[in-house]
Amino acid sequence: MDRSTEEAQTKEMDIRSLSSSHHHSQSERYIHKVGVPPKQNLFKEFRETLKETFFADDPLRPFKDRSRSQKFILGIQTIFPIFEWGRKYNLKKLRGDLIAGLTIASLCIPQDIGYAKLANLDPQYGLYSSFVPPLIYAFMGSSRDIAIGPVAVVSLLLGTMLQNELDPINEKAQYQRLAFTATFFAGITQVTLGFFRLGFLIDFLSHAAIVGFMGGAAVTIALQQLKGFLGIKKFTKKSDIISVMHSVVASAHHGEAIAIGRTFAAMKDYQLDGNKEMVALGAMNVVGSMTSCYVATGSFSRSAVNFMAGCETAVSNIIMSCVVFLTLEFITPLFKYTPNAILASIIINAVIGLIDIGAATLLWKIDKFDFVACMGAFFGVVFSSVEIGLLIAVSISFAKILLQVTRPRTAILGKVPRTTVYRNIQQYPEATKVPGVLIVRVDSAIYFSNSNYVKERILRWLEDEEEEVKAATYQPRIQFLIVEMSPVTDIDTSGIHALEGLHRSLEKREVQLILANPGPVVMDKLHASSFTSLIGEDNIFLTVADAVSSCAPKLVEEQP
Repeated sequence: MDRSTEEAQTKEMDIRSLSSSHHHSQSERYIHKVGVPPKQNLFKEFRETLKETFFADDPLRPFKDRSRSQKFILGIQTIFPIFEWGRKYNLKKLRGDLIAGLTIASLCIPQDIGYAKLANLDPQYGLYSSFVPPLIYAFMGSSRDIAIGPVAVVSLLLGTMLQNELDPINEKAQYQRLAFTATFFAGITQVTLGFFRLGFLIDFLSHAAIVGFMGGAAVTIALQQLKGFLGIKKFTKKSDIISVMHSVVASAHHGEAIAIGRTFAAMKDYQLDGNKEMVALGAMNVVGSMTSCYVATGSFSRSAVNFMAGCETAVSNIIMSCVVFLTLEFITPLFKYTPNAILASIIINAVIGLIDIGAATLLWKIDKFDFVACMGAFFGVVFSSVEIGLLIAVSISFAKILLQVTRPRTAILGKVPRTTVYRNIQQYPEATKVPGVLIVRVDSAIYFSNSNYVKERILRWLEDEEEEVKAATYQPRIQFLIVEMSPVTDIDTSGIHALEGLHRSLEKREVQLILANPGPVVMDKLHASSFTSLIGEDNIFLTVADAVSSCAPKLVEEQP
């Protein structure tokens, strides 16, 4: 018996077994149809969508079924969490907070002086920013571990942007006022984002972009400290590596906070409200700007020390603030004689940990596009400026989102042996295609931005499959195209028009379009647009297995 005859017999047996399994399955189970969800009130639907978008965490739940006095107390505790956890405060917690507060105070004092220099401000302003803002945060913040104060990257960003407007030496008073004004409006922006529940906008800056941005900023900060470390008199005010290295060579020739809080909250198994944190951080900067402070936020290195020193609550920030106050009152004059080389060394030591080579390596292993985003942000900061690096980081983050939305993944599904499960044949090579049937899965919502791509990609899959059928012997032609719609969470009018266009193209090829498991939102829209009537209610199934079993007898009837 030759090979072609064997293949023909195998295909015939596959089709007969498909048909027999269909009759067997129909005698044992009922094939369910996809239900159309009940029509919702427009106002109710809009309200639910708004709630899920801006109030997904249901912040008003604790206020339900409470008396007015209880609601008032809960409201105060929501704005000032210290009145909630303060009731349970004890001497044991004070001991841990005292040790942690003293530890981070010893770390922050030299750091704050150095960071103030990065912002082109006098040293005392760095200490002010570790005195007033931590007190405000202790009353309004909900993180137990975050340590508040100036940070290197923000100080560099502020100094770089402001020196483009005013000379920090010749226009010192105006420069300081501009720094405090910038701090005020930074706080107003944070409060506004938090109050209107827009904290999720921060999530558009991807982890990969942050890793690259922070690494580039660390390199830039460290290079800027070469002025003080090497005692160079004439030094560039620019922040890119080319200008910095040019200054070094010429001299030789002539001679983000919420994420931090969530990190430590996860370690101690408690939840943080990002929007509430945004309000707290904004409020402390608004108040701080009125008391000669510049922008303060959560410091990762300081918070890590705070966590490891055994902090229990935000009282550690209060203790740090008190130590800084005493320093300002009695010890500040002594820092006047601190050598610039020492301050430069402190800053370099503080920022070197921001270069996370391990994270960059992991990005390369997991997602090459994330690695590109990381490197783009890194080189943008290093070779251009902090602003350009930040712009590149945000742009690449948006580009990734757009790419994923406009070019969603699709896959060919096959039947996993000895099951009724259909999976991606690339992930499961043992999965077999169903003769005469092409099963395609779309792994995304279908919107105006990707609807044409989805339609064209499905048609390309069909063309590829038809070419394989022509090359094979005794292989039945493709008569049914099943679109697995479980991952399709939503569809708009452009998506429906694309499905209509797909249906018309398939009709010309004498191929029947079948949908499997569309979700409630998708099904509601398909029903409202009469698309279900266009392809026929009988061609929409609950599972791929049901859809395949319905195709089996038709395939058998058409065999010679």
